[in-house]
Amino acid sequence: MALAPRLEFRQSQQLVMTPQLQQAIKLLQLSNLELAEFVEEQLEENPFLERTGEEPRNSEDPQPEQNAETTSIDLTNSEAVTEARESIDAEYEDLDPNSSGSDTAPDEYRTNDWTTTSSAKGAPGDDRAFDATLSKEISLADHLTEQLHVATRDAHTLFIGAYLIDLIDEAGYLREPLESVSERLGAELKDVEQTLHMIQTFEPCGIGARDLKECLRLQLEERDHLDPAMAAFVDNIELLANGDLKALMEKTGTDEEDVRDMIAEIRALTPKPGYAFGCEPVQAVIPDVIVRQAADGGWKIELNSETLPRVLVNQTYYTEISTSNCKVEDKEFLSEQFTNANWLVKSLDQRARTILKVASEIVRQQDAFFVYGVKQLRPLNLRAVADAISMHESTVSRVTSNKYMASPRGLFELKYFFTAAIASSSGGEAHSAEAVRCRIRELIDAETQGAVLSDDKIVEILKTEGVDIARRTVAKYRETLKIPSSVQRRRNYARARI
Repeated sequence: MALAPRLEFRQSQQLVMTPQLQQAIKLLQLSNLELAEFVEEQLEENPFLERTGEEPRNSEDPQPEQNAETTSIDLTNSEAVTEARESIDAEYEDLDPNSSGSDTAPDEYRTNDWTTTSSAKGAPGDDRAFDATLSKEISLADHLTEQLHVATRDAHTLFIGAYLIDLIDEAGYLREPLESVSERLGAELKDVEQTLHMIQTFEPCGIGARDLKECLRLQLEERDHLDPAMAAFVDNIELLANGDLKALMEKTGTDEEDVRDMIAEIRALTPKPGYAFGCEPVQAVIPDVIVRQAADGGWKIELNSETLPRVLVNQTYYTEISTSNCKVEDKEFLSEQFTNANWLVKSLDQRARTILKVASEIVRQQDAFFVYGVKQLRPLNLRAVADAISMHESTVSRVTSNKYMASPRGLFELKYFFTAAIASSSGGEAHSAEAVRCRIRELIDAETQGAVLSDDKIVEILKTEGVDIARRTVAKYRETLKIPSSVQRRRNYARARI
C-alpha cells in the first residue's frame, strides 16, 4: 500500500470551556464577600458596567432609566424602593415644625466660641480623615515590640527579639526550640536564651513560655510565691489534671489543706496570657438565603437582597461611544467589553436563580428539620438534590459551598443539610449522622458522676432506639464533638470535687 498525503473530514464532539463559561462556574462557588470583591473589580475595569442608582456616564441623559435600555439583576422591587424613598423626601421644616428655616436661634443657644462646639465632621481646621481618629486594638506582637525597644538598644538583641516575638503564638507561647532559632539566625544559643529571658519579663506576665509549667513558674516568680513546695507542685501539675490529690501531697511534702491552697493559687493564674490582647476581628456571616414560615404553614424562601450585586449595562453609553469615529482596535475593545458586561449580568442572574432553586429543594427535603429540630434531620446527598432540580452534582456542590441559610432554627451552611445515612436496627428509615451526633451529646450531657457512659453503653442505648451503629463510630462522633472519653470524664468529675 503506497503512502501518500490526502485530506480527510472527521466529525467529533468535545466540550470547550470558554472564558465566559469558566467565569459562570467560578461565580457559583464564590461567597457573598468574594462575589462583592469580584464585582467591584469588574466595575473598575469595564466602562459599561454601573451600579444601580449611580449617575449615568452620559451626562446628556440624567435619567438613564427613562432614555436607555438597561439590563439589571436587581431582584428586589425597585418601584417599591423608589416610592418609599419619595415618601420620606421632606424638607427640614416638615420634620421640625418649630423651625422656621432661618438661621436665627434663641440667645441661649448662640455662641461665638467655636472651640466649645462639636460636629460629626470634626472641628474647624481639623483636616484629618475620619478614620485617622479611630482607635485600634493593639496586638500582642505590637505590645511586645514596644517593650523590646524600651528594654534594649542593642541591634543584635533587637534582631533576635523581633524574630522571637514573631514566633510567639496568640496564646503567648513560644513553640519552636531555641536550638533551631539559633541555627536559623546564625546566632549564639546563649544570646537567644538571654533575649528570651528578657522577653519573659515583659507584660503580660508568663509571655514567651515554652510550656504550661514554665508559664506558671514565671507568674509565680513575679508574685514571689515560687517556694520549693510550689515548685514541686508545678512540676507535677499533671497530677492535678488527673485529680490525684494524694500523689500531690506526697510530691510536695505538705498536707491536704496546703495542697488545696496551692490549687486555688494556681487557678488564679493565667494559663494563656496572650489571649488578653486582641486578635484578628471575626467576620460576621451574612446569609445568602432567608427562610420564613408562610401563613399557610409552609416555608417562604427568598434571597437576601443585601448580598445581591446590583449592576446594569448602560447600552446608551455603548451606542454613543461605538458610533463615534474610533479606530478598529478601539471598536473591537468596546465590543468585547460590552459582551463581557452582558455576560456578567446574565451570569449573576443565573447564579441567584440557581442558589434559590437549590435552597428551595433543600427546604423541601428537610422540612421536618425546620419544624421539629435536628433530631428529624434526614440523610441527604448531592445526587438527590441534583436529580430533583435536573442539575449536575458538581453544580449543586459549588452552589452549597460558602453559602448560608438563615431560618427560625438558626444560621446554617447549606452543606450542613447533607449528612450521611446510618442504618436502622429495626429495618426502618435510615437516620442522619448529624441527628445521631446530637443524640450522643444529649446522652453524655445527661449522665451523672456516678454513671458515666462508656462508648459501648452508648451503642447499647442507641440500638434500643433503632440506630445500628458501631462503637468506633460512636468514638469518632464523640471526638468530632470534642467530648473526652469516659475515663477522662471520670477524672474531670473527680477534679471538680477538689
